[in-house]
Amino acid sequence: MKKILTCLAIAGLISCNKQTKVDQNTIEKPNIVIFYVDDLGYGDIGVNGLQGAATPEIDKLAEGGILFTDVHSPHATCTPSRYSMLTGEYAFRKNAQILPGDAPLLINPNKKTLPDMLKEQGYATAVVGKWHLGLGNGNVDWNQAVKPGPLEIGFDYSFLLPSTGDRVPSVYLENHHVVNLDKNDPITVSYKKNISDRPTGNDHPELLRQGADQQHGNTIINGISRIGYMKGGERALWTDEDFPEMLAGKASDFITKHKDEPFFLYFAFHDIHVPRLPSDRFKGKSEMGFRGDVILQMDYTTGLVMKTLKDLGIDKNTLVIFTSDNGAVLTDGYDDQAIELLGDHQPNGPFSGGKYSSYEGGTRVPMIAYWPNKIEAGQVNNATFSHIDFYASFADLLGVELPKNVAVDSKNMLRPLLGETDKGRDFMVEEGFSLAIRNGQWKYIQPIPKDRRIPNFMEKTKKIEGGLSRKPQLFNLDNDLQERINIASQHPEIVELLQHKLDSITSSSTTLSK
Repeated sequence: MKKILTCLAIAGLISCNKQTKVDQNTIEKPNIVIFYVDDLGYGDIGVNGLQGAATPEIDKLAEGGILFTDVHSPHATCTPSRYSMLTGEYAFRKNAQILPGDAPLLINPNKKTLPDMLKEQGYATAVVGKWHLGLGNGNVDWNQAVKPGPLEIGFDYSFLLPSTGDRVPSVYLENHHVVNLDKNDPITVSYKKNISDRPTGNDHPELLRQGADQQHGNTIINGISRIGYMKGGERALWTDEDFPEMLAGKASDFITKHKDEPFFLYFAFHDIHVPRLPSDRFKGKSEMGFRGDVILQMDYTTGLVMKTLKDLGIDKNTLVIFTSDNGAVLTDGYDDQAIELLGDHQPNGPFSGGKYSSYEGGTRVPMIAYWPNKIEAGQVNNATFSHIDFYASFADLLGVELPKNVAVDSKNMLRPLLGETDKGRDFMVEEGFSLAIRNGQWKYIQPIPKDRRIPNFMEKTKKIEGGLSRKPQLFNLDNDLQERINIASQHPEIVELLQHKLDSITSSSTTLSK
């Protein structure tokens, strides 16, 4: 408590810790690979206590680098986290939410992004995997060039699942065009009405490989009903079980092509998001059913990309970040027995909540940093920071001075990222269906206003504690890691100060902590 009061009083609500610039003469320009897994919880990797499955490839990264214990995705859901990581800006500034499959591009092409910055520094840039940040300007014609998209916001190459696996269109998009599209069988997509002669899961549940709720009960593709309706494009349809080899192959092709120059690869997994459809190589190989099987599959996919780096002899000068877009969820629209077959495993480790939640399990995710040329192996680091800080940290690594209107919420965390200190952010916002803020051991969750409905879907359909309340909530994580004891009434001065800090961030176009 003394620390927070001192920081706030002396610095006038400006962050106490200032990251020192790293000497640019001592650092090479590394390749950068971000493995961004979908819905992987804090406890879903071997080094963080995984049971019922194994992640040997990921564990090797941790043994050769830094395992972080208090790093957070910017938001407790996928689209907002990806938006924040790529822009260095809190999702609430854009009102970014989970997007439908036909949404326009969320990131304005005029906004500077992380790949923009890296491209300006001579990097080749690529995104491979799940996108879910919108495409086009609305009313996309999937039979023509689909843009704007990744190529308009800083990426040189893209190979995408246009939104995510549970939404149509269920096709790959390479750069601006649908892969394998037959012009005589054009694609039409609707999220309003059924425009297809394909059966739906809601009408024909007997055709499904996995049961689905009503939202996920529309057009059936590959035996799985999706959100939305799709007509045509038969030759272009994906097979979910092919994702690991397909995506790792495209990533490896990009790496091989650009092995002699610095490159940035944003590898966005579909695993372990629903629908969980492991390939035959992994089906039935874990003790947790399909969810455990796709954890094995995700680990294998990571290993394929790492093998490419090693075979080319460039792994030692590649900064690899392995992490997740939000916390874990077991049941999220499909019946794949993830709850029934969980056993003793704790997907979100010791934390309450999970995907969607304001508790720590919503945004505290596994993260590993690996760079043999620079990072000492075998470290564990307790620094508190967010994926939103990648932007400013990589800028510092490359000696880039960011303009004040760029990456306004990103803070330079390069030194903890490289294992040179365990001093992280003094203040860190956690976004979900409510805003929360961390300061050391203190965690404050802002109350839901009386004129706003408290969503109950988390507890009702996702079996996750949402952490939402009409009352202020304050927790001391040093002795209450599961956020069970609300001590707001005992520390009104800390509640007031942290609410004031949140208000100062949300009311300004730039944060006071930068």
